[in-house]
Amino acid sequence: EIICANFWPADGVERLIRLRERLRTRLQQNAEVVGADELFFEDESGDRPLYDLYNERSGILDDDVDSEVDLVSYAYQIWKNATDANPDLKGVIERLPDVVYAAKTHPPANEPPDPGKPPGVLVFVGMPGGPNAGTNALAWIDEQGRSVTESQFAILRAAECSLETPAVARAQNHHDLVRTATDRIANETRLVGGQLGRPTGARSRTYERISRYLERLQGTLFAGSAQSQALTAALEQLYRAPLRESARARLNRQLRSSITDDQLAELVAGLYNEGELCLVQDEVTEQEPKIICSLGLVA
Repeated sequence: EIICANFWPADGVERLIRLRERLRTRLQQNAEVVGADELFFEDESGDRPLYDLYNERSGILDDDVDSEVDLVSYAYQIWKNATDANPDLKGVIERLPDVVYAAKTHPPANEPPDPGKPPGVLVFVGMPGGPNAGTNALAWIDEQGRSVTESQFAILRAAECSLETPAVARAQNHHDLVRTATDRIANETRLVGGQLGRPTGARSRTYERISRYLERLQGTLFAGSAQSQALTAALEQLYRAPLRESARARLNRQLRSSITDDQLAELVAGLYNEGELCLVQDEVTEQEPKIICSLGLVA
């Protein structure tokens, strides 16, 4: 039996006791003193997330959409659908050189303009060296060189075209925007190396739980076991290298299913021993990011 009590005040009571106002003030003071890993309320001027909690809206505590999607599998399915429908595309696309570019009208003629999805440039970049080697990244830059979104899934969807989508002339500042996007990706990946990402992500949550699990093992008979040694090495790898997409998807599923610490430890140790946990690069020399392609979004 689960008993849930909600103490969030209605508007009339709020005017008297100012609970929401005091809660926001306390959170702001806490962030100013010790820092904050994440925003509690994305829109500080509104109470929408709080009302959603009060009304017990389904999914309010779930992760973002991106964490539900294995982008590698999603991109592969796009490739497979396209080449199955038109086998000639496979040879054409594979022969395209790096730094190839094109442009299309944005938004499409059948869609109204959306201020949240402005024209600009989409860039696909590969990281050939350094701690982020083997990873790829997408960027969306608007016409003023500002980042539109960090959501890789949203950028991938913005690039969607059909065989009938006509090509248009690139914008005059296309290559300048590509350079801005590439520099942004390079700087961000250097900053992200050695960090765990957002606290609600699979990498950060797994790292924290395995850390606590190993602390509990200290002084027990299992402290020097093979699994303990594998977990210690896996913890170091988690901190230094990004998760493989397959490992991320698997960990996300298990974390949502309330996996126990023992089960999580067994899963992480198994992934580490099989070399399926993180993308590890033996070569640590830094290299410039490689522009694979770019797509202009022309108003």
